[in-house]
Amino acid sequence: MLKLHVLASGSKGNAAIVENAATGAGMLIDCGICKRDFLERCDEAGFDPARIDAVLITHEHGDHTKGLGVVLRGLAKLGCAPTVYVNQACIDASSALQKVAGDCAILPLSSGQRAIEAAGLRAFPFATSHDAAASFGFRVEAPDGDALGYITDSGIVTSTAHSALRDVRILALESNHDERMLQSGDYPYVIKQRIASEFGHLSNPQATEELAALITESRAAGLRAPEAVVAMHISQNNNDYDLPRAALEKGLAIAEGNARVLCGYQGRLTSVK
Repeated sequence: MLKLHVLASGSKGNAAIVENAATGAGMLIDCGICKRDFLERCDEAGFDPARIDAVLITHEHGDHTKGLGVVLRGLAKLGCAPTVYVNQACIDASSALQKVAGDCAILPLSSGQRAIEAAGLRAFPFATSHDAAASFGFRVEAPDGDALGYITDSGIVTSTAHSALRDVRILALESNHDERMLQSGDYPYVIKQRIASEFGHLSNPQATEELAALITESRAAGLRAPEAVVAMHISQNNNDYDLPRAALEKGLAIAEGNARVLCGYQGRLTSVK
């Protein structure tokens, strides 16, 4: 019942839609892209943006929020007024979110809260490890038991996040940087340290390790292993699209898993069903 439409993923802007294929309604995760790109990629995905029932904000950084206001105004012209779920600390830390908060329905988001119910789906937030005021990933479940895991912007995968990502059919997993490219690149030392820290971003080897662990543990517990894995938030400066794909394929090989491997791109759509 679930589809994932990655409209954009990377340091210049992020947005993804989890669609309830049975109804055509969906949840938008983040909105760091312009209205034109948002609408064009919704159209390419065959998704009606007027069917967005909720917006889930992972954290306040601009590449995840800078397009939210203009997109919400565009949706309003379509007769669509989704509720925005965002942590209060993120609002306090972001002028963009503060502007949006006065123009739409806002509900609080925190890890461990009751499920967010929208689009006929249930979303469960979990905390990630990132240098933001607060940051989250999501597990989304459909009524028929289908499930999706979504994690970006996390320097490590915590035990809570790992548990939330088990037993999913679609897995959106950060594979941000190649460690050697990061260390030999042009970024200032302090930025390199931030990205590689436990409050930064998951590297390709970390994505390999996490995917292999999820498959191995799921098989041992009689749970579902991912059928599709999408490499997310791929750095355009410290990675390329072949390396994270190879990292996830390595994780599959280690655990003897069988899944489609895709990449979320900065400038074009990736859809998974």
